[in-house]
Amino acid sequence: MLSQHFLFFFAMLGAFNGIGAASFLWWRAKGKPTQRWLSLLILAVSVRTGKSVAFYFWPDIPKIVLQLGLTACFMIGPCLFFLLRSSQSDSPGLGRADRRHIAGLLAIAAAVNVLLPYAGHIDLWRQVIAPAITYSWLGYLLLATLQVYRHRARLSGTPSGPLLLGAVGGIWLIWIAYFTAGYTSYIVGALSFTFVLASSVVVYLRLRSGQTPIEPYQDRRIPQTEAAAQLQAMAELMARERLHLDPGLTLPRLARRLGVPQARLTQLLNDNNQTSFKQYLAQLRVGEAKTLLSREPSKPLEAIAEAAGFQSMSTFYSAFKKVEGITPAAFRQRAQTPGIDSRSPENDSNALI
Repeated sequence: MLSQHFLFFFAMLGAFNGIGAASFLWWRAKGKPTQRWLSLLILAVSVRTGKSVAFYFWPDIPKIVLQLGLTACFMIGPCLFFLLRSSQSDSPGLGRADRRHIAGLLAIAAAVNVLLPYAGHIDLWRQVIAPAITYSWLGYLLLATLQVYRHRARLSGTPSGPLLLGAVGGIWLIWIAYFTAGYTSYIVGALSFTFVLASSVVVYLRLRSGQTPIEPYQDRRIPQTEAAAQLQAMAELMARERLHLDPGLTLPRLARRLGVPQARLTQLLNDNNQTSFKQYLAQLRVGEAKTLLSREPSKPLEAIAEAAGFQSMSTFYSAFKKVEGITPAAFRQRAQTPGIDSRSPENDSNALI
């Protein structure tokens, strides 16, 4: 009897904590689509595993609970897929095709729930709809895995990379646990979610701890000769290894490569170079983009932005215009027109459309 209580506690722990985590992430998202998709993914898995635990311990629960859990299961795959899509998107919102995709999924879910309720179509749900949901989940899992593979270079070294990889791996583990439940136990799926959620929290805390502690900002100014030598060493390192082309380059990583404390590098940039780390990278990346725009006039702007180290088109446009005063498209057009100053403001009619 005691073992059953422990089993219920650990199986339900993931569902309860998942709902709490999903609510917190949604509240903290502040319009960020990636974080909102993550919260929806956690919520969908939490509802699905909560249903599993309830059905395992109380097989006679109302059929509406089973229907709700399976509907949540139907949304796990799409939430994971769009989590990956939003993390790689160059625009802040959903495209037209994505909106239609989501609208279609919601329409299917609503139609099945309203026209074919579980209580009145038990055999249909058990023999057709539930297996279809399982294989639909698998299909989206494969699409999400393909997304990760296609953007593996972009994810490598970024702070979000391990978390996104963990999300895909964790959902694979949960799907396998449910798919093989006939050979193990139905409760294994819920227990696997508890394990995945706990592991994700540990990884997240370790990633955050890896960025701290940050050394306190130094009180004394760095002598000009010493600062000039270190800034020159940094410039040579960037020119030689072209670290600025890595979208995942961070201040701690650059400090480690230079062999200086993070606070000292911040002080070098702020006090001695009159710029921030983000501004310093933006200037280098804009310089790289200018070279590519001039040398490769037919190369798409998206490819230019990625090659120059920018993570999104919006960041590329805003950084380029802030440094150069014009858009990348306008710069490219003027670079190809002899006798026109590419920085001339009166010619800036080709703004971003």
